[in-house]
Amino acid sequence: MEKSVFRVLGDEQVGASPGVHVFGIRHLSPTGAYQLLAFLDEVKPTAVLVEGPSDATAFIADLTSSGVVPPVAILAYTDQLPVRTLLYPYAEYSPEYQAFQWASRHGAQALFIDLPTDHALALYEKRKRIPSSEEDGNTDDDYQAYIRGQNTIYQQLAERADEPDYEAYWERHFEHNLQKGAYRSSIYQFSLQMRELSARQEWEYAPQEAAYNEIREAYMRRKIQETILAGHSPEQIVVVTGAHHASALDMRLPMLTDQELKGLPKTTTKLTLMPYSYYKLSSHSGYGAGNQAPAYYEMFWQCLRQGDLDRLPSLYFSQLAVHLREHGTFRSTASLIEGVRLAQALAAMHDGNQPTWRDLRDAAAVCLGHGELSTIAEALARTDIGTAIGRLPEGVSQTPIQDDLNRELKRLKLEKYKSTVAATLELDLRENRRVKSEEAAFVDLKRSVLLHRLELLGILFAKKQRVSQDSASWAEHWVLRWTPEAEIQVVETTLKGETIELAAAFVLKEQLDTCADIAGASRIIRNACDCALLDLMEQAKAVLQGLAVETGNFEQVAASAYELGVLIRYGSIRRMETDTLIPLLQQLFLRGTLLLIQAAGCNDDAAQGMVKAIQSLHTIAQDHYEVVDDELWMKKLQELASRDDRNAKLSGFAFAIMLERNEIANDQIAQEVSRRLSPGIPADLGAGWFEGISMRNRYGLLSRVSLWQHLDTYIGSLEPEAFHRSLVFLRRAFGLFEPREKAAVAEMMGDIWGVGADTIGAALQQPLSEEEKEKLDELNDFDFGDL
Repeated sequence: MEKSVFRVLGDEQVGASPGVHVFGIRHLSPTGAYQLLAFLDEVKPTAVLVEGPSDATAFIADLTSSGVVPPVAILAYTDQLPVRTLLYPYAEYSPEYQAFQWASRHGAQALFIDLPTDHALALYEKRKRIPSSEEDGNTDDDYQAYIRGQNTIYQQLAERADEPDYEAYWERHFEHNLQKGAYRSSIYQFSLQMRELSARQEWEYAPQEAAYNEIREAYMRRKIQETILAGHSPEQIVVVTGAHHASALDMRLPMLTDQELKGLPKTTTKLTLMPYSYYKLSSHSGYGAGNQAPAYYEMFWQCLRQGDLDRLPSLYFSQLAVHLREHGTFRSTASLIEGVRLAQALAAMHDGNQPTWRDLRDAAAVCLGHGELSTIAEALARTDIGTAIGRLPEGVSQTPIQDDLNRELKRLKLEKYKSTVAATLELDLRENRRVKSEEAAFVDLKRSVLLHRLELLGILFAKKQRVSQDSASWAEHWVLRWTPEAEIQVVETTLKGETIELAAAFVLKEQLDTCADIAGASRIIRNACDCALLDLMEQAKAVLQGLAVETGNFEQVAASAYELGVLIRYGSIRRMETDTLIPLLQQLFLRGTLLLIQAAGCNDDAAQGMVKAIQSLHTIAQDHYEVVDDELWMKKLQELASRDDRNAKLSGFAFAIMLERNEIANDQIAQEVSRRLSPGIPADLGAGWFEGISMRNRYGLLSRVSLWQHLDTYIGSLEPEAFHRSLVFLRRAFGLFEPREKAAVAEMMGDIWGVGADTIGAALQQPLSEEEKEKLDELNDFDFGDL
């Protein structure tokens, strides 16, 4: 194509014939949007072509429809594993978004002209892949070297302009330049020079990245040519593209041919619109695009539209003051005025007419934070990044999973809970026999399944609360609250499946594929039951059986068996067939029983986890005594209670279970207490054994007077040093007791000493003497030596 049909700058730089107008922008640039609107008003194009996936052109009408509140994004995703995505976000002040709005208002055709997402995703994956050998050309180290080189160029620009970073350089030299045509011409020259600087480096260190950009640019030139052939005059076409590509959309350069297009790698993709958030737009969430402060730049945009950019500093400080006041921190009007003046002074030092975002933040730290950034950090975050979340009206580009969720909420009569006000929902999973239809009889159970699936997917609509009953009983309490962020999470979940059920199954399958221990496999079985995913239950059961063969970890075996035990006990409530799990429970329970004695030879740090594991297995022995070997379990507990070479705390805990089950006669109790608490036993072992006893059924212990008599005898027999050591450990044991339990022990000791319970009770109410306080301090400072 001849040069005369291509326009890059003003009329003075092109031939006599008019040509295509290219307007380079930076994504999420308020000044870019502002000057683009003025340019469109001047040119009045019939076609506005925008850098973006050409297969998303149909979404432009949705983006400009009534009820859409930015920020929003176009999401492209593959429908096969591994799931890959591309995201195209837009704020109200995005030049692309404003171009769509202008085209809609003026009846112009708006088109995306970049590579379709099926090619873009395939090429993205290809260029990011780490080569297998040096012969493949590029290496990951080379690509990182290229990125570092690019960053170095940007940093050098900032340093030469005496700016703290590239973002401040960009804002001062591009966003603050409001002269007519300055933004467009500056972007074009910037594009030319940056491409010259980075071209050699790009092809040397990242040839795949360079090739990808050339393919995109050749495709965009092809789309421009197609628009001209469709009947639009070149002088009535405006192309809106990123700054990097502005100088490359020269129609003298080759276009992508049909054969080349067919040869590009391709994958199947789907697209949708989704609400987005300012937090995700900010660099804090991994997508900066030169917009670290989306809320600040929205403020910038509003001031531009009102023709009063000078008001931005005072507006910024006013917003800061509002957020500070909301959290109880007040600053005077004088401080705000001084902050504005300081920001303007900082701008003047850089020959700038307006303070940059960095200038404003620095001034705020001095004048409002008094030199401490932490004082105003939250207010800065709310002013700079903000909490804005976009909104799409019903029926606008809903993903399949959004449609599925809305259908489920309607079917289960949960639509009223789709509110920003939190509400409590109490469920009864049992069959309701007072209704006629099966759907109504089990509506709470079906609600539970849906809410468990949403919780598994990380969709923060439903949060399960603890109830006083056992952990898988018929009652469930949920707190429901709908937020725009939950809507985003639903859309993002479409990457896992097109329905809530399929997505939940995908998540559980991922967990199962990486599951390395039997406790994790058991939790997956339990989650699969809660989510009514029977196929996943069977797969998880097979994984658990395989892992159980080799495992020797007592705590994992106990945790796994406990999960199965709860599931078997309450499975009928969820209308699940759990009989097939019984042999697996028997296998795990037997393995845990046989591992008990060996695992009990541990230190005190590990004993805490062991206590919980023993409790879990004993719960199974009580709840499922008809299917597990309870007799063998009790024999192993009795052996542990009598062993001197196992952890003393665990021996004491086993002894407490035997007491609870009335498996030990009174004479045996006296014998064991005398043996464990005799003067020859180290104080820490004796006290540790008693601590183990006190960890189980303390009300049962309070009824065993002989045990307390032997404890009293033991304490009285100790030498002073051993007595101090014993007190340290006993104090830790009694620290587990409730106040009323401690009072009961004291009163019982009063009866044993012959003083009387009333006398002891009255003595306990007296304040400590100075001598007693000193004794307690000595106890607190006790030297444990080599313990």
